[in-house]
Amino acid sequence: MTFEQPMPAGGRLVVNYAAIVNAMLLLLVSLGSFTFIEPSPYDLVLVAFFGVWLLSGFRVHSSIIPLAALVVLGNLMSFISIIPWFHVDDSFIYWAQSLYLSITVIFFAVLFGEDGLRRSDLLLRGYLISCIVAAVVGVIGWLDIGGTAVYFSPEGRAMGPFKDPNVFGSYLIAGYLFLLQRMLLGLTKGVIGVTLSLATILLLLSGVFLSFSRGSWGAAATATVLMSAMTYYIAEGAGARRRLVVIFAIVVAAAVAALLVALSIEQVRDVFLVRASLSQDYDVGETGRFGNQLRSLPMLLELPFGMGPLRFRSFFGLDPHNSYIGAFANAGWLGGFAFLFLIGVSTFVGFRLCFAPSPFRRNAQVVFIALLMFFLQGFQIDIDHWRFVYLLMGGVWGLEAARLRWLEKVSAQEQDTPPARA
Repeated sequence: MTFEQPMPAGGRLVVNYAAIVNAMLLLLVSLGSFTFIEPSPYDLVLVAFFGVWLLSGFRVHSSIIPLAALVVLGNLMSFISIIPWFHVDDSFIYWAQSLYLSITVIFFAVLFGEDGLRRSDLLLRGYLISCIVAAVVGVIGWLDIGGTAVYFSPEGRAMGPFKDPNVFGSYLIAGYLFLLQRMLLGLTKGVIGVTLSLATILLLLSGVFLSFSRGSWGAAATATVLMSAMTYYIAEGAGARRRLVVIFAIVVAAAVAALLVALSIEQVRDVFLVRASLSQDYDVGETGRFGNQLRSLPMLLELPFGMGPLRFRSFFGLDPHNSYIGAFANAGWLGGFAFLFLIGVSTFVGFRLCFAPSPFRRNAQVVFIALLMFFLQGFQIDIDHWRFVYLLMGGVWGLEAARLRWLEKVSAQEQDTPPARA
């Protein structure tokens, strides 16, 4: 959309809103890792971005309606659950943050539903920038360069510009997948390009490793296998698939070599051996994380409106560390099922988007696989207030809307084409 205004000298001032929106999208996503201050730069830019986007005009595709309906239902039930706890500050703030994040997922879905290819490119490139910055900060903090460990790597676990090493490690996966896919598809050209990409991949994986987050480790490994399988599926020709296998082997070998070097350092090895255990002290026992989750189930069956936002901790002394149990605790039965359906339908949409031929399939594979890893991590950590989960979920739904618009356009063009003569 173009806005024209006469200039004093008789010329015209032309404001290209599409270019401004895309530039603000790149800036927004590039700031996504700076969450250690509140409100974060991401949130401040997002508010301004939303206003500019509204001025540019937009269209909402009907495929986004199920997303909006599930989000509205979940927030409505969460509001009902919070009524007895409105006087409790942390509950109200939690509910308000949930409402804000829910609005963002619909916003991103509509945003990526238009000009989806260009905007998803900007999303992935901006996300990579933020991942590189976060990984550098995390590694510097873990090495305690300039006494930065107290800020960026407390307790010997890198967390970069985040407040939690688990969030830090998980955040880096999408940036890593973007580079991995480009290398597997042969989109990284030249010796210098391949070397830089491989070095950046090792940097991001170093950040994931030094977070000492078991969930992030598992998510990175699973995402690597899934991305390689999907890329192999869409690769054209035996030659491309052979190259893919070779590059995959090189990346895995480089990652294993880096891991062995890291484990040769006593400080790293000691923390690794502790964190590599499938269960920690706070996981086991009747009052541990898993014990609390089991004890909460009978209670939740008797509470159709849930315990109220953040009230799980008042019963058990800890948060549920399971987003699915947390959904029922925070928003009751209907709110919990709305969350489950949202995850389930988003997963279905994501897989269809990744396998159906379209111009958006390659970018969608990165966005959806990263999102799917967060969904899986939701079984062992609370992801419901991770900003980038809503960004990627909106990306998946928006790209599906863009794909359906593309199919409608192709179908219309085919109908307008006269039949060929025999």
